[in-house]
Amino acid sequence: MTYLDYQATTPLAPEALDAMLPWLRDNFANPHSPHREGRRARAAVEVARDAVAALLPPGGQVTWTSGATEALNWAIKGTTGPIVTLATEHAAVFDTATAEARLGRELTVLPVNADGLVDLERAEAAIRPGAGLVAAMLVNNEVGVVQPIAALAGMARAAGALFLCDVVQGYGRVPIPDDCDLIAISGHKVHGPKGIGALWIRDGVRIEPLLHGGMQEAAGRSGTLSPALCAGFGAAATLMRERAEADRAHVERLWAIAQDRLGDDWQINGSVDQRYRGNLNVRRAGLDVARLMSECRDIAFSAGSACASGSGRPSHVLRALGLSDAEARSSIRLGFGRYTDEGDFAEAVDRLVQAAARQRVAA
Repeated sequence: MTYLDYQATTPLAPEALDAMLPWLRDNFANPHSPHREGRRARAAVEVARDAVAALLPPGGQVTWTSGATEALNWAIKGTTGPIVTLATEHAAVFDTATAEARLGRELTVLPVNADGLVDLERAEAAIRPGAGLVAAMLVNNEVGVVQPIAALAGMARAAGALFLCDVVQGYGRVPIPDDCDLIAISGHKVHGPKGIGALWIRDGVRIEPLLHGGMQEAAGRSGTLSPALCAGFGAAATLMRERAEADRAHVERLWAIAQDRLGDDWQINGSVDQRYRGNLNVRRAGLDVARLMSECRDIAFSAGSACASGSGRPSHVLRALGLSDAEARSSIRLGFGRYTDEGDFAEAVDRLVQAAARQRVAA
């Protein structure tokens, strides 16, 4: 099986597994207990926290969560005032903001251009004094487009609003601007374990708790932490830092292989230049994606966000780019990275292209 769904989840790094095993097998103490074994577990949690923080801006604190969905819910529900966000945000932002709007908060959803990038003039007009929170994703999970986060964060600051950035897909891969106030990240998108994420909170920023209980985390998050999950995320973050250049060069080579093999029948969805190149979202007119998946079932690729799979609805991200329902439904996403073998990748792309071409002949 050739795995090309890195935006949904990434393979667990062997080093991350090794870091987790002692805390799963032998060292089972609660990291919030005051005895010696509890303090040992707590030390592992704090070492991991520092490793994760090393890839984030200075002047803030990493607070552990169960994942980015919890972090984003917390950041939005823990703030007040009008919300401004983008039409291409992940459902964890868009649906949470919509839920807040039903409770009475003002919500402005900014459209994007055909390339997937927000119009900065329209954004500046919408992000006005009195806004409470501006939320925008660094790297889009469906099309890989990199938004002008520094400019948006600057607008938020000028308006007196907090700025929330979902950097799940860009963490360790794309520079994160220093002007963010809240940053959500996830372990399993960077070769760490599932079930662990974090919300980075700028020093001096206070938000209301989402989960009430023991207040185990200084920022107000309650719940017993898993030293194993924290250690795994910390090890994965360390690898992202140490392997950053090698990973980037490998992704560039894979992108070039795909570009060479796809040909003119395939169009890239979203900006070609302002994007993370480990995400290749493409479409071919008349493509039956379900049939393509059936014929190439030993290639794991996506027809959109894993979070929305099975809904039957065209991707809201592709529709926001101006694609028709038919164009959105004839699009696929290839996600690749550190552990993608170049030869296997080239063969997989060739097979997808050939299978798609047979559909046209049969039609």
